[in-house]
Amino acid sequence: MKAWLEDKGFGPIFEEQPINTIYPEESLEGKVSLNCRARASPFPVYKWRMNNGDIDLTSDRYSMVGGNLVINNPDKQKDAGIYYCLASNNYGMVRSTEATLSFGYLDPFPPEERPEVRVKEGKGMVLLCDPPYHFPDDLSYRWLLNEFPVFITMDKRRFVSQTNGNLYIANVESSDKGNYSCFVSSPSITKSVFSKFIPLIPIPERTTKPYPADIVVQFKDIYALMGQNVTLECFALGNPVPDIRWRKVLEPMPSTAEISTSGAVLKIFNIQLEDEGLYECEAENIRGKDKHQARIYVQAFPEWVEHINDTEVDIGSDLYWPCVATGKPIPTIRWLKNGYAYHKGELRLYDVTFDNAGMYQCIAENTHGAIYANAELKILALAPTFEMNPMKKKILAAKGGRVIIECKPKAAPKPKFSWSKGTEWLVNGSRILIWEDGSLEINNITRNDGGVYTCFAENNRGKANSTGTLVITDPTRIILAPINADITVGENATMQCAASFDPALDLTFVWSFNGYVIDFNRENIHYQRNFMLDSNGELLIRNAQLKHAGRYTCTAQTIVDNSSASADLVVRGPPGPPGGLRIEDIRATSVGLTWSRGSDNHSPISKYTIQTKTILSDDWKDAKTDPPIIEGNMEAARAVDLIPWMEYEFRVVATNTLGIGEPSIPSNKIRTDGAAPNVAPSDVGGGGGSNRELTITWAPLSREYHYGNNFGYIVAFKPFDGEEWKKVTVTNPDTGRYVHKDETMTPSTAFQVKVKAFNNKGDGPYSLIAVINSAQDAPSEAPTEVGVKVLSSSEISVHWKHVLEKIVETYQIRYWAAHDREEAAHRVQVSSQEYSARLENLLPDTQYFVEVGACNSAGCGPPSDVIETFTKKAPPSKPPRIISSVRSGSHYIITWDHVVALSNESTVTGYKVLYRPDGQYDGKLYSTHKHSIQVPIPRDGEYVVEVRAHSEGGDGVVSQVKISGKLNNLGLLYMAWIILRYVLSILDKRGN
Repeated sequence: MKAWLEDKGFGPIFEEQPINTIYPEESLEGKVSLNCRARASPFPVYKWRMNNGDIDLTSDRYSMVGGNLVINNPDKQKDAGIYYCLASNNYGMVRSTEATLSFGYLDPFPPEERPEVRVKEGKGMVLLCDPPYHFPDDLSYRWLLNEFPVFITMDKRRFVSQTNGNLYIANVESSDKGNYSCFVSSPSITKSVFSKFIPLIPIPERTTKPYPADIVVQFKDIYALMGQNVTLECFALGNPVPDIRWRKVLEPMPSTAEISTSGAVLKIFNIQLEDEGLYECEAENIRGKDKHQARIYVQAFPEWVEHINDTEVDIGSDLYWPCVATGKPIPTIRWLKNGYAYHKGELRLYDVTFDNAGMYQCIAENTHGAIYANAELKILALAPTFEMNPMKKKILAAKGGRVIIECKPKAAPKPKFSWSKGTEWLVNGSRILIWEDGSLEINNITRNDGGVYTCFAENNRGKANSTGTLVITDPTRIILAPINADITVGENATMQCAASFDPALDLTFVWSFNGYVIDFNRENIHYQRNFMLDSNGELLIRNAQLKHAGRYTCTAQTIVDNSSASADLVVRGPPGPPGGLRIEDIRATSVGLTWSRGSDNHSPISKYTIQTKTILSDDWKDAKTDPPIIEGNMEAARAVDLIPWMEYEFRVVATNTLGIGEPSIPSNKIRTDGAAPNVAPSDVGGGGGSNRELTITWAPLSREYHYGNNFGYIVAFKPFDGEEWKKVTVTNPDTGRYVHKDETMTPSTAFQVKVKAFNNKGDGPYSLIAVINSAQDAPSEAPTEVGVKVLSSSEISVHWKHVLEKIVETYQIRYWAAHDREEAAHRVQVSSQEYSARLENLLPDTQYFVEVGACNSAGCGPPSDVIETFTKKAPPSKPPRIISSVRSGSHYIITWDHVVALSNESTVTGYKVLYRPDGQYDGKLYSTHKHSIQVPIPRDGEYVVEVRAHSEGGDGVVSQVKISGKLNNLGLLYMAWIILRYVLSILDKRGN
């Protein structure tokens, strides 16, 4: 098989290959298609193989659409198997990846009824799904409750395993009663089935007994492929419902791990090799805990590190074709040539001939699958030709420099090369070298080297040559080099640079900093060029920072050659951050610190400062140290006067004459040792409280004064004249109150009290002694002469006679409607100086019960006799309808319809009229039994007249009208009519 330079054809390249396919056995489609499409010139020919046997495409069961194979009326017995396609043309043949055709099914559940399940309330249970026969094994599970489509929602108490479909309930409640059905779906064949219903009957228990967590859903050791999503399930029975926690043993959790809201599912997305390890779930409730561990092994599908590509090689040459893949396990390599097995492992070809041309496939495979790399090998054989790559017609080179003149004809096999300058043949010498690839190298160029050069190439198929002219230019030289500079942070620096060059060429200057070219467009804040000087590349460094210190190189270059010169810039500034900060010898109020010296930035370090940060503040603060001043040559000190049992971070800052430097990286958080408290609680006091109680209060100590673990308070108290102190322990560190109950305690007795703090290291000092009184007795008398006056449909007034006891602080009125329970009674408290109280927002036409009791801080005494009363019927719900508002002389006459009360409303006894300026709420209030009223004409602005019916149940709904001092058109007409009537009446009298 031959391939020449002029050949434009190529072998098959797959664009679409068959993939694993699952055909539902119950499908009505009646056919399945496996895809295969390749690009090639000329167009490829396709054929298919199944289980390594050729497929008879003349059979009616098969048809081809392009390269795709269509199987009509697929049959599991005949068509299940492994398929691949072959595409070929006159350049060779390639074989597709293998694809499996499977037949999917999901049988119905058995028709037998499922027995009922009885479980005591508070106990855990599991309902088995027992899915029917199926393929593939990618089912999803849900549970129906009583009817479709009511599905159980998973929470911390209920869990549906996606491994076996079972429903787990941590502890059964009465609300779990019902009929349950396992609903199974197969996404591969889009089919669902559900089981017969299982009745679940919780058995009531008087008291449910707690029992410890018991993990019943456990994950197994799993082998996962890198890039997959991995799901682990863990669920426990228990009462109370256990909490579930996940961790990766001895390692941090993967960053892509997510835990479900119920805690029962751990998902690791896009798992990687480093996520391999031992995983643990722990379930715990108040009765106990349970743990489970299993390992995830992460392996990897083959992946190319280096693979073959289309290649052309000269006839007679050697070829090493690298094909390297990674994976876990490590993949093996095998080769196909034109679709048939060819070689295993590394491929090397020696002294290639036309027989080596063709289509090659490198296959990397491990236990998880295979990947294919396809390439065409063409063998070239032609005489040398410069048509595609002639020599340059003009080559420039600088005097004293070096030049390489390329000679790269197309030729196969590789030609031999020779050179001439004019009529002179060139041979290798001290200045001239002919390379193996045909290039000519000339060193230490002189003016005499200029001229015409010809390259000759020859192989066993022919010869050719190509010519170019070498022109010698003046060299580029730095004539003003940059010099070293020494500046302070914030100052400017100038780096000079000037060069001589061939006037026929263009000169450019390139500056680099520590080997990296400076981008003046991006870094124009600090770096600028001086364009005012010809043939000068001067660099200006503005507002120099420490980061700008280093080596600057100026390169003057033309298209022919270049010249460079360098200088160093020293930038002096505040010190850099100290490094290697370590915490040692941790005590209650001090720690030792060591660090390593950072950069002094060319100015000696004069001192160090240690800074601290605690949970009490987000700010860094200077710490007291030993020694108080840390000299610049020191690398260790102690931070002192620290708070015991406090979490601290530390950092170190260096200072020199140019300023304070950057701080070190903060240390890890440490906790100082504990110590006994040394501060006493303040504001000790108390008194009052309920009957037979002594209430003691104090201001809790803030966190910084706890000084240790197990912090709490010791409260000591005794009668004022007593000798023995009674002590109690309060373990809540945030509380500032203790109530001592003693039925034998005499009311209003003086006590001495004191409080001190304690922790696991010891006790602190007692506070100052305070004198407080125990609670007084609750009143023993009930108020008398309790009376009620009904004010309206929603208000009543209650009055009573005071009790004679002096220990009364308030009176409490309890009231409730007859249709409510007494336990739901409303309460109103008033001062002991009051003799009555108004109860509002009552229901109309409703029976109420009222009682009064005397109270103090110890409680309320016995209530009075219960008084029965009825609220009035509700006021009229219908507003008065205003008929007219007529101006008459200096008044307006407002008229309205009479309001008739409904049967459940109070009878109207009169009307209330409010006369007020518009926009205000206060005005003059009138009362009347009539259906009209006169109000003054407003002197300025508008007024509002509000009318409402009045009854013993209260005031009804408002109607309103606006009036004004100005006459509108209607008012003018009315006035004219009045005047006209007056005139007509006079004329009438005269006529008579």
